[in-house]
This record gives sequence, structure tokens and C-alpha cells, in this order.
Amino acid sequence: MPTVFSGPLPDAFWNYDQSRRIATVVAESALHTARVYGCQFSDIRICWILKERIISRESRIEELGGSFESGMGIRVLFEGTWGFASSNLLDPNEAAEKTKEAVEVAKKCLKLNPRPVELEKLPQIQGQWHQDVLIDPFGVPLEEKTSFLLDLNDKAIKAGADFCRSFFLFHKELRIYASSIGSWIEQTFLRTYPKFIVTVVDKKEGKFESRSSFEPPKSGGLEIIEKKAFEMEVVEATHQAREKLQAKPVVPGIKDLVLHPTNLWLTIHETIGHSTELDRVMGLESNYAGTSFLKVDQLGNFDFANPIVTIRADRNQPGGLASVGYDDDGIPSSWSDFLIIEKGILKNFQMAIGQAHWIGKEKSNGCSYAQSYNFFPIQRMPNISLVPSEKKEQLKDLISGVEDGIYIIGDGSWSIDQQRYNFQFGGQLFYEIKNGKIRQMLRDVIYQGNTQSFWKSCDGICSKEEYKLCGTLFCGKGEPSQTAPVSHGAVPARFRNITILNSRLHS
Repeated sequence: MPTVFSGPLPDAFWNYDQSRRIATVVAESALHTARVYGCQFSDIRICWILKERIISRESRIEELGGSFESGMGIRVLFEGTWGFASSNLLDPNEAAEKTKEAVEVAKKCLKLNPRPVELEKLPQIQGQWHQDVLIDPFGVPLEEKTSFLLDLNDKAIKAGADFCRSFFLFHKELRIYASSIGSWIEQTFLRTYPKFIVTVVDKKEGKFESRSSFEPPKSGGLEIIEKKAFEMEVVEATHQAREKLQAKPVVPGIKDLVLHPTNLWLTIHETIGHSTELDRVMGLESNYAGTSFLKVDQLGNFDFANPIVTIRADRNQPGGLASVGYDDDGIPSSWSDFLIIEKGILKNFQMAIGQAHWIGKEKSNGCSYAQSYNFFPIQRMPNISLVPSEKKEQLKDLISGVEDGIYIIGDGSWSIDQQRYNFQFGGQLFYEIKNGKIRQMLRDVIYQGNTQSFWKSCDGICSKEEYKLCGTLFCGKGEPSQTAPVSHGAVPARFRNITILNSRLHS
């Protein structure tokens, strides 16, 4: 279990050389034991993780806490079957015992494994990767961080909000990976998540509306936050929430949509990100996270989207939550730069090691991640983004081509079936488009469709000047369930003839 910290933090986290020395003897013990027991492959992840959360409401701090945890996760491949064990005790004797335990797990799973693991030829890596950080939040006085949140709330209240909640979440990590083929990788990560939620109340009508901040979590420190812009946004959000109280309910029907990146990122995540995970396609996540409407034999020929749509995977975007030097299989990020959809055609699935041969590929594409040392690495998304148009196209150009439609900003409620096909999404702000102009605000908007027809209806994409990176720290998958950080870049895009529902009429 994580240790709640108070006072000085554990020396091992801050002393990089000491952490490396600990990792070296622990890894040598684990990998040696795996060799003695005849494992085909083994690896170990050793993690030191520091977290902090600060939650405020109006003029008070409601929660202040954090944790420090460290430990090791050992994975072995024995006769084509994976075994895994973990411990929060970083000791070479413990590493040997946990490796034996992982081997025993593999032996017990042998008869239950219908598909022996076939590893591709893996690269031997000696490398380091460190997140660029200008302002480490763990080095900033607590008073400064709490004052920022309380000042933000105060600005919202003075602008007319009845309630305002705001928070910071910080995650800092040192992760060392070693494998039986001789890889040794050291990486450090820092992820920062600022957010506010303003709420206004119409006491006479008994109604309320809210609006959350659009600033997403990103990799990096406090430098990702433009303070003045954040303070201006909380005032604007309060006025917009008040406007939502008086907004006209949407009339259901078939309309065109223009989606801002703060809304479109979530649609990309759910419809494309999850549907192109190879373990889902093969049915390995069907018990919990679901499957996919896609099939292996559709690779290279499936007409997924309009030819103007290209979707790229990567692990190198600045600020990307899934940006790393190496994934949790020890695969370099250069392997993770690939097209999932190219000019509308399905080109690639996301893969972890041991999956490439399922579809006749020679190697995986660096899509492995484990939430912490005590989780088995599974296939998880890299950053997955909509490639901007090469033509000079602005938001106003998309709007001007709409006679009857809706412009949506911000993500909201969502629902999608277990095959990532039929869906409905909401949002935060909705504006009527009439005759090429943005008109009045609307409310209660939900758009509905299926993945293929929706992406085939896309007929307009903005150029790179309007690109924005959004994402989540909490993409869930696997049993036991684990979360992963992932970003999705997008530009405004236009979709034709989409089914629009009124959430209050169809709830």
C-alpha cells in the first residue's frame, strides 16, 4: 500500500544514484533466478512514485494529501506462458522469491493458455529518458499552490458563480526497467493536472448549470499552466454557465456538427483509440473492457473513414501524457510512431510484445504500459491524434459551410457499446449554426451514431494552426483494472448529417 507522506520524503526517491544501486542488485537477483528456472524471457520494473492532490471549494481547502510508493514487478515467460509477481520490498532476496512465485504462476497457467506467447526479436537497449520540466510542483511551496486554487475560486464567485471547485493532481515517477536480453532503461515522468468546475444556480426555477475548465492534464510541471489565461477562463466559464441556464433546448433531428478539439479528443479516444487495440480485436479483453467491431483481416483494406482523415500514433509529442522514451516492454518510442488510419483506410493495430505474429507482423509498435510496479504490463494506447489538414483551413471556414448545425466545445457525458461501434456523446457548450454563422447557445445536446458512418461523414478538418492536445490520466482497462495516461491531439472537424438528441427528452 502507498505510504501517506508527512515531512521529508524518502531519500531513495531524490537520490538518483542510490536508487540506481538498489535497482541494480534487485534486478540482477530477479533475472538470475529466472535464468536458473529456465525462463525464455524475463524483465523487471522498479518504480518510485510520488503523488500529490490538493482539492478546494470556494474559500477552503477540502483535501490535501499525497503518497509515496516504491516496489518491483517481475514478469517471466515460461514455456510460452506469462507469470507475474510483485513486491513493495526492494531487496535482492525478495526479488529472487518473487521471481520463483512468478514462475509458479506461469506453470499453473500453462494448461489454461490456448495461445502460447511467441516473442519477436527484441532490441537490447541501454537508455535513459527524462521528462522536460521547468517548474517542479513538488518544489513549489504548498502555500503558493493552495493560494492559486483559492484565488481561482474567488474570481469565479465574484463573477457570479454560486460554487467553484478546483484541484491540482501531480504524479512524479522514477521507473527503471531491466530484461534478460540485457536491456537497462531509466526514465523519469512528471504529469500535472489542473482543473476547476464552476456551478451557477437559478433558485427560482430550481435549476443549475456547470462548466469545467478546458485545460487538460499534460506531461510537465506547473509551466503547463498559463496563470492569467486560467484566471480569465474561470470568469468566462462562470458567464457561460449562467448563459446555459437561459439557453434554448435543442430540437432533435439530423444536423451537421463542428467539433472543437476539447470535444473531439474523447470521440477519437473511444471510437478509434479503443477499437484499434489488438488485444480487444482478438477478444482478450471481452470479459471486462470489451472487444472491437474490427477484424484482423480488415487491416490494410477497411474503409474506416473519409479519405481526408488520417490518425497517427506517437510517444513523442511535447506535453503528451503517453510521451515516453520507452514503453513498459522496453521498446523505444520510435517504434510507436505509426499511422492507425491513413487517408481513411485502417493501416495498423496497437500491439504489445508477443502480439505481432497474430497478424503476420515482425514486431510490436511500443504500446505497453502498467499503472505501477504491481500491475502486469498490457497493451495500452500511445498518444493518438487526428492529423491536421495540409490545406489552409480555419474554424470559420468549417462554420461557413454549415446551413443547419451545432458547434460543440468541451467534453461531457458519453456512452459506447462493448464493440466500440454504437455511441452517443455530449459536451459542455453548444451553439446553433444557421446559414454559416454561429448563433444562440443551445443546451441538452447529444450526438449519436456509429464509428464507421461517423468518421466517413467527416468532410472538413482544420490546419495545424488550430491543433490542441487534450487527454486523460484515467483511461481504464484490464483485470485487475488499471488506469493509463494518454493524450489525443485534434483540430476542429466537421461532420455531416449526424443524429442529434435532446438529453432531457431521451434520458
